[in-house]
Amino acid sequence: MPRAATGSLAAQERELEGVLARAGGTLDGLLRRAAAVAPHRSAIQTGSRALTFGELDAAADAFAAKLSALLPPGGGAGGLPGAVVGVAAALHPSFAIAYYGTVRAGHVCAVINPLQGAEELAYALELARVRVLIGVADMADRLERIRLDLPDLAHVYYLDRPGEHCVPAGGRAGQAARFPAVPHDPDDVAVLQFTSGTTGRPKAVLLTHRNLVYNAAQVAQVHGLGPESVTLNHLPTYHPMHLNSAVHAAATQVLCPDADPAQAVATAARSGATHFYSLPVRLARMAADPRLPTWRMPGVRAVLSGGSALAPAAAARLCAGLGVPVIQGYGLAETAPLTHCDRIDRPSAGSVGGPVAATECRVVDLDSRQPLPAGTPGEVQVRGPQLMAGYLTPDGIGRPFDAEGWFDTGDVGRLDDEGTLFLVDRLKDVFKCDNWLVSPVELERVIMRHPAVTDCMVVDMPHEYRGAVAYALVVTDDEDVAAEQITAFVNAGLPEYQHLHGIELVREIPRSPNGKARRRDVRTHVHERHRAASERSDHMVTFINKITVNGDVARFEQVLDEISAYMQAQPGFIGRQLYRSRRQPEVFIETAQWADAAAHAKAVQTPGFREQVMKLAGLAVPEHDLYDAVGEHAPVAVR
Repeated sequence: MPRAATGSLAAQERELEGVLARAGGTLDGLLRRAAAVAPHRSAIQTGSRALTFGELDAAADAFAAKLSALLPPGGGAGGLPGAVVGVAAALHPSFAIAYYGTVRAGHVCAVINPLQGAEELAYALELARVRVLIGVADMADRLERIRLDLPDLAHVYYLDRPGEHCVPAGGRAGQAARFPAVPHDPDDVAVLQFTSGTTGRPKAVLLTHRNLVYNAAQVAQVHGLGPESVTLNHLPTYHPMHLNSAVHAAATQVLCPDADPAQAVATAARSGATHFYSLPVRLARMAADPRLPTWRMPGVRAVLSGGSALAPAAAARLCAGLGVPVIQGYGLAETAPLTHCDRIDRPSAGSVGGPVAATECRVVDLDSRQPLPAGTPGEVQVRGPQLMAGYLTPDGIGRPFDAEGWFDTGDVGRLDDEGTLFLVDRLKDVFKCDNWLVSPVELERVIMRHPAVTDCMVVDMPHEYRGAVAYALVVTDDEDVAAEQITAFVNAGLPEYQHLHGIELVREIPRSPNGKARRRDVRTHVHERHRAASERSDHMVTFINKITVNGDVARFEQVLDEISAYMQAQPGFIGRQLYRSRRQPEVFIETAQWADAAAHAKAVQTPGFREQVMKLAGLAVPEHDLYDAVGEHAPVAVR
């Protein structure tokens, strides 16, 4: 397992301990220190408005004072040091004020996604037992529908509704009285962050002052942030990682809530941004934008992506078009969040880089849980001082670590000899076909190489004989491109177990407000539809072909794969297997399962099928015979 020497890790953690000491051992101490060393430097800019670090610190003091009038310090439930205050993570300076002010008042800040629906919002507020919510006006209708079901929620204020918020706008430093911050142990919980919920209900992650201060320093170090840095946040919501790391470095943050990439590029150029932060879904659109060759961001040192995987092809186009490296990082809500980041000065294409300071990573076998050698894929495990205190559950705090402190990320990846991490997929998303591991993300990368494809998602389709097969939702910008053409393009260069067994052309891929594909929802929908189709059928129909090859065998297999790809895209197709005789290598048996005989008959009568079959002329001779099923529980029609 590639890892740093113990002494090196210890030295790195001592440096982080020094950062924590200079911040007074607390998260809000990062802001207090930045205001002390750079009171007049711009901390946050949005549009024509700017807050200095001195003003931001004074506004956090004023918020803490107002909050303390509503909720005296202490009074936390479930082992928390204070009450839980929900703050909507809008890309707005008031988020930073309420975020640090809540912690300064001795309470726990629950970061709330303002874009989620009413049901998800109710779940988060109830699980965290939020007492005060600082929301945005767009949330008002959703809150009205769920408010009666939230008895713990005593107060609701809005960041952007005049006269109805308790977040100060920020003024000159020194105007407000300094709030006497409530003393904390560095290992007290400071922030409650929710997981994305892409593979299940979101979990409430408990992050301590130590977790967050350490990770602020880890991020600033690996991203190269300093007092001269200007970070452009082109994000749909405010992520504490970008806030904490910039405040630690006393760097300026420029907020760009406009989704238009051209606007973001113009803002970056105008503000002299040195770091451009965005999401993979937005960066992929930037890479495909015809305006890319005209965009210039002269001060930007790197474009930084995180949250999910950015396709290597999109990263390469952006890098070439903008003339700066496109860097990917990796982390989880449970790790505050960053654990890995590629190097700006020496990026490794397709990777998420090596571990950040004082952090260890290994890859283990999915079954034995033993560490694997470099190059072998398995589940990624991490450990480090930024690892959460645990999950908040209705029954208390859950701590899902092993005896040595390793945390299972749920991601499949591999390490190279230098310890650089290459992610493969989510563990809950990968599936087995014929006992081979299939990664939807790797298949999606192949699909995206088709010139007509603009977006896609792959899920597993249950299969009676093979476990599961790949099924894709695909978005194209060319109405003349048929599903079977894309299937043939993808399957041509892949082993059979990775082949697509169905494509559905759709207008868009379902995604969360933060751009993450809703794979779990799509998988559920596809499975339910498949199950319903199976229930409507009286029985599955199996067709059997015996084929003798009298030409080039390799060419025959290629043509047969093309015919199969065409049939897989037809309604009613379930699965297909190909067998080769050991005693007579020129003899093949092909079996295919269809929902009913009518669907098969319709498919073989199409011009596309006849065109495909003509390619077999001179290569093979099919022998049409009839077979009776023996020992089957249901009748099987065969040819």
